Amino acid sequence: MIYSIISTILFIIILPFWYLISLFNSKLGYGFKQKLGFGLGKPFDKKSIVFYGVSVGEILALQKLIKDTKQQFQDYNIVVTTGTKTGQETAKQKLADTADYITYFPFDFPFCINNFFKKVNPAVIIVAETELWPNIGYCSKKHNIPLIIVNGRMSDRTYGSYKKLSLFFKPVLKKYTKILTQSESDNNKLISIGANPDTTKIMGNLKFDIDVNLENFSPINKNPGDRIIIAGSTHTGEDEIILTVFNKIRNENIKLLVAPRHPERNDSVYDLFRQTGLKVGRRSSGDDFTNHDIIILDTLGELGKMYSICDFAFIGGSFNKTGGHNPLESVIFNKPVISGPNIQNFKDIYAIITRTDAGVIVKDEAELIEQMQKLIENQEYYKKACDDCKFVFDQNRGATQYVINELKTLINM
Repeated sequence: MIYSIISTILFIIILPFWYLISLFNSKLGYGFKQKLGFGLGKPFDKKSIVFYGVSVGEILALQKLIKDTKQQFQDYNIVVTTGTKTGQETAKQKLADTADYITYFPFDFPFCINNFFKKVNPAVIIVAETELWPNIGYCSKKHNIPLIIVNGRMSDRTYGSYKKLSLFFKPVLKKYTKILTQSESDNNKLISIGANPDTTKIMGNLKFDIDVNLENFSPINKNPGDRIIIAGSTHTGEDEIILTVFNKIRNENIKLLVAPRHPERNDSVYDLFRQTGLKVGRRSSGDDFTNHDIIILDTLGELGKMYSICDFAFIGGSFNKTGGHNPLESVIFNKPVISGPNIQNFKDIYAIITRTDAGVIVKDEAELIEQMQKLIENQEYYKKACDDCKFVFDQNRGATQYVINELKTLINM
């Protein structure tokens, strides 16, 4: 209550300044009106299930859960909210056919939250990962709206900070109806800073509930005994690294599929690999590995399915500042992955897969060569790495249905 009063006073004071700054800082300006609770349209006649994913990663993690919720709870509106422009764009791209309404999550001030509640009429609010909002908790409790954290996690660094401020966070955590975490470690951390042990449970990780779909997929032909390496979602500078590594490890049976992250780089990557004198083909031309050493994947939407034909994969965006790409697209086919050191976009996933041999993070080109050679030459190790991929998925699947079951108990209360 005290926090709500103080934050409301601060809100009134800072709002004019925030608005002025947002005119010059576009990041602050995106969704400003909606975050205030204005411009949301007429109130909904029926209740809504509200999802909040702050940005791209959270929306992608929620995607299957949102679609399954739509099927299971057809009498409710599905409202998807984000905190960032990129999250908003991703939500509209991935969920436009599923969600009844896509907008921004309100600022954590009672005035904004109550405006939002009047519009969307929430039956339940589902927050991805560990977003702790004191006023959202207070207002949800006041209006008897269940508030849930799903896919909850807490890094060691964040935990250290929260632990020091546990006197503040304990009452905030108590406002959450349920906290569903990715792992036992995450569960224990949240309970130790004040979460209710009776309603804080391990659900697994939503990101592992992905489907395999090879419909209408035509694999690239290869010779018997060929082993395929995929360099997926490569960025500028990484193709040169992969080329050097490939020249070190290749023999007549080692083939390489290179998938540049950005299509506008396809031609330059093709030219780069042709300069070596190796036989380089293009997927768009129908070339295959029966008479080519390297194929450039210059078609759209095929990379996820291509991982099914490889022996193992290098995941790009990890030798620069991009922060990596999703390794599970390969691991789901029981194909081990190697990544460079910059994997912050998927650090929770890498934390899981690198506990086994399903995934390995290397720090430089020399370690990349060493790891690829190990996967090629050590068949016992390679088999274990493939088996570990299956183990990782077996251990982490089912989170979506777990949340659906929890929702059924809350909405039917």
